Amino acid sequence: MPLCVDLDGTLVATDTLYESLLVLLKRRPWIALYLPFWLLRGRPAFKRRLTQHAPPDPASLPYRQEFLEWLRGQKTSGRKLYLVTGSDQAVANAVGEYLTPLFDGVWGSDGACNLAGANKRRRLVELFGEHGFDYAGNAPADVKVWRSARHAVIVGAPASLAAQEAQEFGQTRLCPAEPIRLRTVGEALRVRQWTKNVLVITVLCSANRLLETRFWLLIWIAFCALSLCASSIYIINDLLDLDADRRHPHKRNRPFASGRLPLGFGVALAPVLLAAAFLLGWWLPPQARLFLAVYTLVALLYSLFLKRKLLADVFILSLLYTVRVLLGAAATGVLCSEWLMGFCTFFFLSLAFSKRASELVDLEQRRATSAPGRNYSVCDITVIEGSGVASCFTAGIILAIYIQSEQVRLLYREPQWLWVLSIGVVYWLVRIWLVAARGRLREDPLVFAIHDRLSYVFGLIAVAVVVLARTGWWRVPGIQ
Repeated sequence: MPLCVDLDGTLVATDTLYESLLVLLKRRPWIALYLPFWLLRGRPAFKRRLTQHAPPDPASLPYRQEFLEWLRGQKTSGRKLYLVTGSDQAVANAVGEYLTPLFDGVWGSDGACNLAGANKRRRLVELFGEHGFDYAGNAPADVKVWRSARHAVIVGAPASLAAQEAQEFGQTRLCPAEPIRLRTVGEALRVRQWTKNVLVITVLCSANRLLETRFWLLIWIAFCALSLCASSIYIINDLLDLDADRRHPHKRNRPFASGRLPLGFGVALAPVLLAAAFLLGWWLPPQARLFLAVYTLVALLYSLFLKRKLLADVFILSLLYTVRVLLGAAATGVLCSEWLMGFCTFFFLSLAFSKRASELVDLEQRRATSAPGRNYSVCDITVIEGSGVASCFTAGIILAIYIQSEQVRLLYREPQWLWVLSIGVVYWLVRIWLVAARGRLREDPLVFAIHDRLSYVFGLIAVAVVVLARTGWWRVPGIQ
């Protein structure tokens, strides 16, 4: 008995139509203006035009490995297998070629007929006769095909659909669909990365106004709006970087790259989060809303193409850190001093370089030469490390000069204590660089700090030093 196999959601844990659409938006975003006109010509024609401009790479698709092994076992036993999909024929051919010699035949939509639902059932009945084939599918549209099949193979379908069809005809259920869990959605939102948005309180800390409760609500709104905005950009970034993420040893486990979350879910969720961010940001002062818009625009440009530009990606990452600080200043109305801006610029630049250096060290350890989706190679490590360490010491020097300024004497009774903070900042940054050089910095440096015990010790020492400098409880002996 021949076995006919669906592609989207069955053989692969994704939808190749969304895959092509995202490839198109990444490579040729201006062509998106033509999409409504292509759609007016019908779904099959839309698939054909989309595939012509942005065919998905069959080697990067998230195949259901358990089901694939089962199919290979069926093939070994002498059974004939056919790939029958609503995707365009070009996509079906590419997948069939990639999995050669698994399938004996490959059929897809031809630009005029959408090979799905009733059309697929009609084609298979013409080829094999009523109940003359078994069919593997996953979606409600496949129910019509199952009714003309001898046996249903249900792969990656929701439990409710599988239970419903079990009452109608015999079935084999493989690779049950994993429900959308809150934890998986949290991974896609990168809730762990929200810790970076605590930078909005930086200006209050530097101005010694953190205890003024009238600012707390504004800071909280700024933090929430920035977090929702960042999560939206993270989702867009992951959707546009599917190919590169799937070739990465760690990023391939991300929810969208691995197929644990449907691409359509991400396409719908990203604009909702962005709208919620700006709706929340409406409670902030106009200048804060402007910085929120600047953050969104720069982050989008970074995700679309700046991340693939040599060195520009590092400076943009540093800028995004600094915009968080400026957003906090705009939200509260507390002025951000030139000293703080200078320190933040080089401090965050050092962190951005460390993140890129860690990726290059990881490449070197894996004996690879270049990073997918990045314009860097292993030979760039020396320049990246040198630039990052130089930025680290520049930040320390700016802080040291600030300690000797007249401005600091207006805020602190014993500013000499701040020398401990200056040395501590350099120590912490150099330690981050040592972690990066050893290939152990696998996430954002600030997120790493949240889970690093020594960083907490440094934080407590920094707080104690600032309190001593501010109150003058204990004079530093021998220093005037």
